[in-house]
Amino acid sequence: METKDYYEILGVKPGASEAEIKTAYRKLARKYHPDKNKEAGAEEKFKEANEAQEVLLDPEKRRTYDQWRAGGYRGGEQFRPGAGQGQPFDFGGEGDFSDFFENLFGNRGAGAQRGQPRARRGQDVQAKVTVDLQTAFDGGRTRVSLHDGRGEERVLEVKIPAGIQPGQSIRLAGQGHPGHGGGPNGDLLLEIGIRDNPRFKLDGRDVLHVLPISPWEAALGATVPVPTLAGTVELRIPAGSQSGRKLRLKGRGMPGAQPGDQFVELSIRAPAVGNDKQRAAYEALQKQFADYDPRH
Repeated sequence: METKDYYEILGVKPGASEAEIKTAYRKLARKYHPDKNKEAGAEEKFKEANEAQEVLLDPEKRRTYDQWRAGGYRGGEQFRPGAGQGQPFDFGGEGDFSDFFENLFGNRGAGAQRGQPRARRGQDVQAKVTVDLQTAFDGGRTRVSLHDGRGEERVLEVKIPAGIQPGQSIRLAGQGHPGHGGGPNGDLLLEIGIRDNPRFKLDGRDVLHVLPISPWEAALGATVPVPTLAGTVELRIPAGSQSGRKLRLKGRGMPGAQPGDQFVELSIRAPAVGNDKQRAAYEALQKQFADYDPRH
């Protein structure tokens, strides 16, 4: 049977950190998950990635696997029982993992006997939860409803870290599929989505807000209140501003090790004429700026 090069499967180096392995796994899991990718071979790649992270994120399994690699084998070679370590292996080949995995780790438990069920960790489960932008900014808790294959529903309360970004995942240990033969449950990986907000647009860690201002505020300058995700602040509008100009509120974007900024885009709004005096005021303004052509 073929061996597996788990580092090559995830696209990481043998000395990769736990964070690098998790990042690589999440990227592949999103790309090849059977619910999202119906192409031929996608499900197999998803299973390979799941098996690779199962080994490389478990210190004992990774140590065993690294010792095996040091014995001279490389991914894609034919697996020979006992080679390199002199240990017997049971060729059951059953379950969700490859024959290579089963024969390298299947009987590692103390007192395991031939024919007894192997203790295997349950599969991880992937799901998506969408939160509003304010919750993503502040952090907090949200309730998630999950349905298993039998149609049963379970509700989990999930803690959302402040400043989380769309596409990031939260791992809930032990909330995945049940283990087999006494093995631990898999984990639940929740991919975060953020709902559109009518006042703010998210751009990485930066936030964009469109601010309506009057013609005289734009022409003469003014100090006006501006909403941010952390509350209202005062913003000085320079005289002579035009629609589309962007002003920056430093550090008012999404929180993090390097907080984002909020950009305020000015949008000049002219008031509608409601009576004769207002019409006369516009006509007087027109005369004062008779040489002005906004199209040039």
